[in-house]
Amino acid sequence: MDRIICKSKIHGILVTQKNLEYEGSIEIDGYILEKANILPHEIVQVVNVNTGSRFDTYVIKGKPNSGICGLNGGAARLGEIGDPLLIISYGIMDTQTCETYTPKIVFVDENNKIIKE
Repeated sequence: MDRIICKSKIHGILVTQKNLEYEGSIEIDGYILEKANILPHEIVQVVNVNTGSRFDTYVIKGKPNSGICGLNGGAARLGEIGDPLLIISYGIMDTQTCETYTPKIVFVDENNKIIKE
């Protein structure tokens, strides 16, 4: 049996910009993406810790070490600058792999710099 499991997570990243006039996505610092094992164009679930809203979108790679976390398109209506987010990516794995798999979790500080991985 295959299962959908948390593959990786970026914990506590803060929204740094919004752009309603964009076709839609979330732009995230490329260095953070690399450390979290999330690829450009990968589908992620975004959880706004302040509002509880959840939505799915795809990732755009931002400039590495820029600290960027930008909500674009309709997603820009689901968060405000400064809101903390959880960015979760999922993978499909067989049950045996799931039993031993450990998700990659990256924690960031108030400047969106990695403090723990």
